[in-house]
Amino acid sequence: MLTDVAVLSILIEESTKNKQAFYPPSTATEITNTSVKIDYLDETAARILLIDYVYKNILKNWLYTVIGDVMAHLDKVNKQKLPEESELISHLNLPAGSIQMTENSFIKKLQSSGRSLVVFYGSQTGTGEEFAGRLAKEGIRYKLKGMVADPEECDMEELTKLKDIPNSLAVFCLATYGEGDPTDNAMDFIEWLKTDQDLTGLNYAVFGLGNKTYEHYNAVAIYVDKRLEELGASRIYELGLGDDDANIEDDFITWKDKFWPSVCEKFNIESTGEEELTRQFRLITHSPDELKPNEIFTGEISRLLSLQNQRPPYDAKNPFLAQIKVNKELHKGGDRSCLHIELDISNSNMRYEAGDHVAVYPINDSNLVDRLGLLTGANLDEVFSLINTDQESTKKHPFPCPTSYRTALSHYIEITALPRTHILRELVEYCTDEEDKKRLLLMATNSPEGKALYQSFIVDACRNIVHILEDIKSCKPPLDHLCELLPRLQPRYYSISSSPKLYPETVHVTAVVVKYKTPTGRVNKGVTTTWLADNKPEPGKPFPRVPVYIRKSQFRLPLQSQTPIVMVGPGTGLAPFRGFLQERAHARASGKPVGDTVLYFGCRHRDQDYIYQEELEEYVRNGDVILNVAFSRDQPEKVYVTHLLENNLDQIWDIIGKRNGHFYICGDAKNMAVDVRNILVKAIIEKGGRTEAEAVQFIKKLESMKKYSADVWS
Repeated sequence: MLTDVAVLSILIEESTKNKQAFYPPSTATEITNTSVKIDYLDETAARILLIDYVYKNILKNWLYTVIGDVMAHLDKVNKQKLPEESELISHLNLPAGSIQMTENSFIKKLQSSGRSLVVFYGSQTGTGEEFAGRLAKEGIRYKLKGMVADPEECDMEELTKLKDIPNSLAVFCLATYGEGDPTDNAMDFIEWLKTDQDLTGLNYAVFGLGNKTYEHYNAVAIYVDKRLEELGASRIYELGLGDDDANIEDDFITWKDKFWPSVCEKFNIESTGEEELTRQFRLITHSPDELKPNEIFTGEISRLLSLQNQRPPYDAKNPFLAQIKVNKELHKGGDRSCLHIELDISNSNMRYEAGDHVAVYPINDSNLVDRLGLLTGANLDEVFSLINTDQESTKKHPFPCPTSYRTALSHYIEITALPRTHILRELVEYCTDEEDKKRLLLMATNSPEGKALYQSFIVDACRNIVHILEDIKSCKPPLDHLCELLPRLQPRYYSISSSPKLYPETVHVTAVVVKYKTPTGRVNKGVTTTWLADNKPEPGKPFPRVPVYIRKSQFRLPLQSQTPIVMVGPGTGLAPFRGFLQERAHARASGKPVGDTVLYFGCRHRDQDYIYQEELEEYVRNGDVILNVAFSRDQPEKVYVTHLLENNLDQIWDIIGKRNGHFYICGDAKNMAVDVRNILVKAIIEKGGRTEAEAVQFIKKLESMKKYSADVWS
C-alpha cells in the first residue's frame, strides 16, 4: 500500500515534468516552487498537502489524468499491480463523497440528456456566463434542449464530434478584456483554435462582449468567429457585438431575436411560442439544528472555512485576508473623497510588480441588505441552499451553499447593479397589480417603447433591485428567487499605487469614493469604496481585514532604467505611476542611470484634490521627475492634461520618436485616453514628418513592442 508521502512525492515530480498537461499555470508554478521538503513530511501533513494541491487546486476534469499518470509511473518503476482508484481514495481516509470525479466530455453529457445545444462562455465578470445561461434556457422554446459549458472544464477537442449529434449547435458568448485578451477561462480554448483542426460540419454562432472605448473592441469574439469559419465550421448567424459602454443588454436582445429565426430556418424547426420561466435552482431550507456552524459558508469565495484557515496559493478563488494598516483621506477640501489605503500582504507569499492590479472583494451595504430582507419578508438569518435542477451542469450552486440569506446578500450577490431585462420578466410573475405587470413586461420586450421605458426607468434613474421593489409596490418576489436571478458580486480591481522595491509587504490603493444622487432623489454609493471608507484602523482595535489577491498586468516599466518615459495620469490615473516613480527614484538612489521620467497629472483644484502633492514635489526637487500639472478649475478657462501635452509635442516626439522611449496612459478610457492618443498622432505627424496613416501604424508598432501602454477604464 502506498503512503501519502509517496503519492504526494510522485504527484509533484510528475507535475514538474509536464506542468501544462496537469495544472493551470498558476498552480503549476506554486507546486514547482514549493519549499516543502517531502522527506520531512509526516503522514498527516502529507495528507493535508495532498488534498490541498490535488483535490482543491487542480481542475476537477484533469483528476483522472493525474491519477492515471501517477499509477502508470508506479507501474513502470515498481512493476507492481496498480491499486484501484477506489483503493487510493480509501487509503487517504477521506469522507465518502468528498472527491467528485467530473466528466469533462460535453458530448457525452449532450447525448445522455438528449440535448443538441451547447453554449460556451468566456466570462471575467459574470455577464458572459449570464448571457449563455439565457440562451440555453430559451433553446427549449425552439425544441433545442441546451446546456451551458465552461470551456476551461471541457475537452474542447470534442467540437470535432459535435456534428454527429443531429441538429447540434455550439454558441460562444465571449468577453474581451484588457488589451484584447481572452478571459481566464477561455485562454486554453483560444490557444487550441490556433492549431490546425477540422471543424467541418460544426454549426456555430458567436456573441461578443466588449467595450467600444477600448481599442481592441471585441477582439476575442471577432477572432473566434473568423477562425471557426477558417477551420470549416458553418456560421448559423452573423457575429454579435455587445458594447458595454452603451447598452450591452439591448445589443444582446437585438442579436438573439434575429439569431433564433436563423436557427429555425437552418434546422427546419419552429418556435413553440411559449416562454419558459422554469427555475434553474431548487430551494432547500435548512433547519437550525441540521448543520454545524463550520458547515455553513460565511463569505468564503470557494473553499469552506478558507478565510479562517488561510493557505496559499492565493488567487481569485482563494483570496488572502489582508489587514488594512493605513486608510487615510487624500483630498484636502471639496465634497469628494479619495482614499489612500495600505494592505498588509506579509506572510501571504504574494508578490507584485509596479503596474499590477489588486482585486478587492467587497461587502454590500448592510442597510441595503436589511431593506431587501424587509421588502421580501424574509428571515435573513435563515440558512438555505440553491441546488441546480440540471444534473449535468458543472455549476451545482449559483454561489457557495449552504449559507444564510444575510451572507448571500452581503458577500455573493450584486444587489446594486441595474437589473437586466430577463430579471424584470421574471418579476412580472410576482406582481398583483395589472399595471405593474404591464410596465415590467413592456421593459422586458425588444420593442422601441420597451427599450425607451427600460432606459428611462432603470438606466437613467439608476434603479437597483431595492429601488424597483420600493417603487413597484405590488411586486413581492421570494428572496430565494432573487438570489438565483441576480448576478454574482464581483471583485473590484485597482491599479497598485506602490512599488515592491520600497514596499514589499504592503500593497497601496488609491481610490475615489463613489457617491452620487440619482434622478429619483436617492443616493447611490460604490460598493467597495463605501465599505473601505467605513473600515479605518482604530487605536486599540484589531485591524480591519479584506479579501484580496494580485492580478498580473502587462503595464510595465522598461527593462532598462535609462529608457525615457512619458506618463499621463489625471486623477486616480496617477496610481500606477506613483509606483513607477518610486521604482525609478529607488534605481537612481542605488546609483543606476535613469532616463527622463515625465509625468502629466491633472486635478480640479491645487488646494483640494492634488493627491500626493508633497511626494511629487519632493521627486521634482530630487530630479526624479519632470512634472506637468493641470488644475482644470483654478482659472476661468479649463485646463486639462491634454492642453499641456499639445504644448509639448517636441518633447513627446523626442522621447518616443528619437530616443526609443515608452509612453503610458492611465485613467478614463472614453474621453481622456482617446484625446491623448490623438495628440500622440498629431506629434508624430507634425514633429516626425509622417502621414496620418503612417502615424497610426507607428503607434500600433509601439503597442506591439510594449512601448505604448494603456491601463484605462470606462
